[in-house]
Amino acid sequence: MFLKTLEIINNDSLIRRIDFKKGVNLIIDETKNDNRTSSGNGVGKTTVLRLIDFCLDGSGDNIYTDPEFKTHNSAVEEYLKNNNIIIRLTLVEDLNKLDVGNLVIEKNFLKRKEKIQKINEEQLNRDNFSTRLKEIIFKTDVDKPTFKQLKAKNIRDEKHKLLNTLRVLAPNVVTDAVYETLHLFWFGIDADTPKDKLTRDLTFERKIQTRLRHSSNLPQINQALIIINKKIAELEGEKTKYNINENYQSDLTILNQIKKEKSILSTNISRLELRKELINESKNELESDIANIDSLSIRKLYDTAKSLLPSVQKSFEDVIDFHNTMIKNKIAFIVEELPSIELELANRNSEITKILNKEQKLIEKINNSILLEDLQNIIYQLNSLYEQKGIHEQQKRIWVESNNRVNQIESSLNSINDELSSEDDLIQKNITEFNAIFSDISNRLDGAHSILSADNSTGLYKFEITNVENNPGTGTKKSQMASFDLAYIKYADFYKIPCLHFILQDQIENVHSNQITNLLTQIVDEVNCQYVLPVLRDKLPSDLDVLKYEVLTLSQSDKLFRI
Repeated sequence: MFLKTLEIINNDSLIRRIDFKKGVNLIIDETKNDNRTSSGNGVGKTTVLRLIDFCLDGSGDNIYTDPEFKTHNSAVEEYLKNNNIIIRLTLVEDLNKLDVGNLVIEKNFLKRKEKIQKINEEQLNRDNFSTRLKEIIFKTDVDKPTFKQLKAKNIRDEKHKLLNTLRVLAPNVVTDAVYETLHLFWFGIDADTPKDKLTRDLTFERKIQTRLRHSSNLPQINQALIIINKKIAELEGEKTKYNINENYQSDLTILNQIKKEKSILSTNISRLELRKELINESKNELESDIANIDSLSIRKLYDTAKSLLPSVQKSFEDVIDFHNTMIKNKIAFIVEELPSIELELANRNSEITKILNKEQKLIEKINNSILLEDLQNIIYQLNSLYEQKGIHEQQKRIWVESNNRVNQIESSLNSINDELSSEDDLIQKNITEFNAIFSDISNRLDGAHSILSADNSTGLYKFEITNVENNPGTGTKKSQMASFDLAYIKYADFYKIPCLHFILQDQIENVHSNQITNLLTQIVDEVNCQYVLPVLRDKLPSDLDVLKYEVLTLSQSDKLFRI
């Protein structure tokens, strides 16, 4: 899919329309000697990228809140929401047939009943919206990777996507298993498996086992049970020497059954308590990250800054509030399971209270029926041993259940890994074919033959980019990203893999001017794509024909939203 138009609409009034074309599309900022790129402090050139991302199932928060510097532009947010601004993005299958197969996406910034989220005039909910986009653009209905994961490398507007060519998803919340599924999908391998969930479950079980080892391990428990059972057998033998009425034996049988039920319940309660404790620990760790700074102590600093820089719009407190809100959102996700755990704990504790009452009554009944002091002593020892046995059996049960779960998870993971390994020849072949394109483009752009590799030695495919030469040459991370993204579109087209045919790349100013010229005037033209760059005019090479590539010009007097 290619970009056709991006429109910003206020009711029936068109505020801004950008018509995209094949090849290079420059969004020019006329500001002189100004490296600011956020929508809050600049003219909105990077915001164009974020509006496209917003239409492609993005949250839109980064349109008025800079994700790196955490600055918040309340004026832009209020304008977008109070005026019910609608963003309309039109995509097309073929730039040579602009009236055929158009995909029109419309979104606004309101919530609930006032929210607009349409595809070709059909209002969709959040889940259906993302699913429909994936079906239309990527021609797939698999659950993983998600649409947001698939589009991530095409929209490089935030710090983590500008620093990582391959690991383009949100940092610190994505496992290697998620990246394996995404990267394999890029190269035509469907790896839609529960591997990510299995990996997380395995990590949780190992945390439980680490906690259990603080008290004992399974061999120690087994040895203790051998000794306890032996002693119980000896005392039970001695007990038979005594004349005990029938009621006593029946009551004792019932008592042992109650102890067994109590032991099973205690096992369940212990596991629930352990899970609750682990969740609360994670919650406390996050809460410790919440900033708690006395804003009064730095008020004078901000007053001084404001006198020097009148355009400073937000206080330090706003930054802290944004940070704290992000942490609180993570906490809310982590503790989501707590209410159900606490409810189950309450039910189990209620059950065990009833069992304890029955047990106490039976013990009193049994003790009252025994007249012989020696027999009472044996029974006392037996009760103590049965209690110890119950505790150890409870610990053993937790260990065995956890070991079984670990074995089941590892077996499932091994099965998935074996299935993927069986396709290793195809995976390596696809990467070899991609590298023929990637290495050529990277060498022409920055003088280094970059190559992609996929290593499965740990049972998990990990993709990595390296250079054939020890010296990576004069290239930068940005040029490597450009080489990879352009090479991928060329590769996907050749092998008929559905993809987005546009690349949105911020901060291209960091690339050497010779590389920018080479990229914009030669390499991009060889790929069936659109390369959209927000850039300061005075950062472009002087010999570049800017008018040829320019699709939008912004300035301090004509900002994107014209407010």
